[in-house]
Amino acid sequence: MKIKLLSLVLLSFFVFSSCKKETKENTQSTSTTKQEVKQTEHQGQADVKLSEGEQANALQVAKSIKDFSTLVTAIEAAGVQDAVVNAGPLTIFAPVNAAFDKLPKGTVENLLKPENKVKLAFILKNHVAPANYPIKQLKKEAKKGRKLYMASGEYLTVENKDGKIYVGGAPILKSVKVSNGWIHVIDQVLVPAPKK
Repeated sequence: MKIKLLSLVLLSFFVFSSCKKETKENTQSTSTTKQEVKQTEHQGQADVKLSEGEQANALQVAKSIKDFSTLVTAIEAAGVQDAVVNAGPLTIFAPVNAAFDKLPKGTVENLLKPENKVKLAFILKNHVAPANYPIKQLKKEAKKGRKLYMASGEYLTVENKDGKIYVGGAPILKSVKVSNGWIHVIDQVLVPAPKK
């Protein structure tokens, strides 16, 4: 009787410990899968690394230039990274840090708050034209009196004043060719006028 009881206790112990081990392995497997999903969840086109000899896209160039640090912070806060690195072609009118400094005090800090993400995204999209506009093309657009359609749904006026190109009233200071289009450096933030 004692041997039967002892055998039953040992059998129960082995069954229990093997179930516990299996549950632990399943839990570890599940947590590993969750980690893998979590890691890939936040990776989009913006997280793709450059291959050797490959030309940088607009976001990669902006991240490499210190004077675009506020713009990069805004792009990330608004969650529009993938829109800025898509295959394009696209043209970005990129405000330097000093352009953001010209805004009324507290504006940038307020826009970077999570509750203002949609508003910030709209403002940033007002700096992106879903087309290829090198300076030569912008001069043609200005001569024809055309406006540029922006990713925000708004239109910006292009002007040629004494040989210098202005978009939305902001002069283009410098232009950089990127893999997915053009970056034109400006010293103003192109905030769309409020709807009436």
